Amino acid sequence: MQEINHLNSSNAAAGGGLGPARLLRLPEVISRVGLGRSAIYQRMSEGRFPKSRSLGPKCAVWVESEIDDCIRSVASSNRS
Repeated sequence: MQEINHLNSSNAAAGGGLGPARLLRLPEVISRVGLGRSAIYQRMSEGRFPKSRSLGPKCAVWVESEIDDCIRSVASSNRS
């Protein structure tokens, strides 16, 4: 629970809105970014995609604001 509280305060400090950070599971991340599981984990290992957080032995989540920032970054770099 301490990790979730840290994420909530980090999101608020980063201007992520008034509410707590929303955590996304892999299927929703895949849906939002249009990449497959392998591509997401490959880009994570290369430092080109937000790192997941572990909530348990079989529960990985991503912070919604980090995924949104990643999408905006890709979209803005494609305009150049």
